[in-house]
Amino acid sequence: MSVSATPFLMFEGRCEEALAFYVAGVPGTRVEAIEHWGPGQPAEGKVRLARATIAGMAVFANDSPVHHGFTFTPSISFMLEVADEAELDRLVDALGAGGPFLMPPGNYGFSRKFAWFNDRFGVSWQVNCV
Repeated sequence: MSVSATPFLMFEGRCEEALAFYVAGVPGTRVEAIEHWGPGQPAEGKVRLARATIAGMAVFANDSPVHHGFTFTPSISFMLEVADEAELDRLVDALGAGGPFLMPPGNYGFSRKFAWFNDRFGVSWQVNCV
């Protein structure tokens, strides 16, 4: 038996916008394939299923046709490791625009520079300068 695990991001109508945002801001990110809900289906024109790669990691995503009483939580986040502070600052500026910081960029004693924030879609990111 073969088993694999892949993160799945569930949006409510902004999946394509979020994926384009990640492609623009994170090196090694691309959309592999997108299927849309068709005519007469629950979320016509929205993303039924997308396969993407974010910083080299496979990810699935969609637009849920059902409204849920929950959204993303910072207890699950993307961790990006970078080699220099300039790249950390660039990623924080690109991804953090419009979202709140959980830990603003700084030296917290466990790395030279670290930041943790939610992007404008509610997805949580940690960026660490190693």
